[in-house]
Amino acid sequence: MGVSIADLAAEASRFYGMRRFNEAQQICRQILAREAGHVQSLNLLGLMAQASGDHRAAAKAFAKAIASDEVNAACHFNAGNSYQALGNRAKAATHFSKALALGMDAKAVGFILQSPVVTSYVGRIASKWPLPVTSVELFGSEGVAPLARDLFLRSAMEATTLASMQLEVLLGYARAELLRLAGEQGSDDGDVDDDIVAFACALARQCFINEYVYAQTEAESEGAGALRDRLLQDLTSGAAISPLTLAVVAAYFPLHALPAADALLRRDWPATVAGLLRVQLREPREEIEERTAVATLTPIKNSVSVDVMRQYEENPYPRWTVNPLTAFAADRARGRTVATADQQAERDILIAGCGTGSHAIQIAQVYPNARLLAVDISMTSLAYARRKTRELGLRNIDYAQADILELGSLGRTFDSIESVGVLHHLAEPLAGWRVLVSLLRPGGTMRIGLYSDLARRVIVEARDRIAARNYRATADDISRCRQDIFREADKWKSLIGAKDFYSMSGCRDLLFNVMEHRLTIPAIAAFLGEHGLTFGGFEPFDDPAVLDRFRKQFPGTADETDLDQWHRFEVDHPETFWDMYVFMAGKSAR
Repeated sequence: MGVSIADLAAEASRFYGMRRFNEAQQICRQILAREAGHVQSLNLLGLMAQASGDHRAAAKAFAKAIASDEVNAACHFNAGNSYQALGNRAKAATHFSKALALGMDAKAVGFILQSPVVTSYVGRIASKWPLPVTSVELFGSEGVAPLARDLFLRSAMEATTLASMQLEVLLGYARAELLRLAGEQGSDDGDVDDDIVAFACALARQCFINEYVYAQTEAESEGAGALRDRLLQDLTSGAAISPLTLAVVAAYFPLHALPAADALLRRDWPATVAGLLRVQLREPREEIEERTAVATLTPIKNSVSVDVMRQYEENPYPRWTVNPLTAFAADRARGRTVATADQQAERDILIAGCGTGSHAIQIAQVYPNARLLAVDISMTSLAYARRKTRELGLRNIDYAQADILELGSLGRTFDSIESVGVLHHLAEPLAGWRVLVSLLRPGGTMRIGLYSDLARRVIVEARDRIAARNYRATADDISRCRQDIFREADKWKSLIGAKDFYSMSGCRDLLFNVMEHRLTIPAIAAFLGEHGLTFGGFEPFDDPAVLDRFRKQFPGTADETDLDQWHRFEVDHPETFWDMYVFMAGKSAR
């Protein structure tokens, strides 16, 4: 037996990392002689061709890699870079969009911040921070054109929330510069570069995804209002409307909220504008129609429940865009991965507090034969969930409006119940949890997510400060509060690092929630004991070092199902459950 392909591939990667390209290339060719479609080798050959400036050869290598594995996000991203270098912008944009849909969205900010153009702008802002920079100081005579040519940035703005203070501030300046441009030109876009229009459309989509969370000056607000009024006038009179004007207005105001906005759909627009209209007009219209199809299972009487419902009606959460299981679903559809017996089982699953559907949709994809009932208190969130479910062609989820506290009257039981990030927003979390336990069949499992009292000290501090400054849960106050936090960035690093901080609904959920309870591990242990539930362990941690530290703290006796050990560990490492405690619990079969 010769050396295995896996060992050869590891060796090729090692040589590539040392920039010893000749040796790496030789090994990759050896591998490809044995397995012509070996993705890692083709990708490495492409990267080495890229490094030497041969983008034609690189694009060919990446195309072969993608032919072998069409859901490989890295290969799509690398192909996008080579096609952009070759000037094939349409192909580049297609590959970048695919990379983002396949999981690259989580890494988008890091890649964007590596761009020399972005780095230079970020540096100019930082050199005067917290004082503002002028448009000329920031963009010089070129304006936003260099930024507008960055196809990956544009694709990422269309696809996902860009959770970065540096990018937010930069894009806020870019939006103000586009407003100035649009204000200067009339109804004709003749002298406006296509890239600028496409960039403005992408920025408008980003602002819609983050629910217009960016700060704006008073002068900017006035200018945006004037441009909107001009657009509405032209819409009423039937006059020409420039794509730039439409895109810039959409970067400050959601188009579906404008009077007579449907008239925009009756005009011809370039593809980038059509994409913007789909997101800001067509999809919200579909969601309004979806509301009528949602059943109401229980009354919503509890006063806290009513307040929580109002919050999530105004700001459905989370505003997710990318299905995290795209690659998983594609692999399963092609038979590359096979569902386990557990995943293929027919079972009844309750998602208690499904929000905008991301959680339910992921469970439905993993368990295709399961019957899911997904309930939430917010009709707006449920309408969003139904639209996304329909887009993905899933047929095994029923959505309904309900208050968990009232679900005891449901008259149904379930093999499995999931409630992550929900119970702590009820008037009485343990009362809600008790109701869910009553709906769980013997031998059933629960997946529960609850806020940690120790981990959320910084949130408590921020909420105290919000109360002291009388900030209310309005868009203006949330925006002003965020700018306060930005100005004291060193003090609030954990908040500024949280993805939820970068959208209006996320920030409201994080810092302005009308009801938030925080629990401790001993309280969870007591509840489990009282109801005869067994603790099945916490979900895998993003940071594998957590378990290493846990085992070191209890050498030889570490038990991942021992809540007493976990409590002692958390006291020493209070940041461990920053997101929340997420764990499995089981009901005995008797």
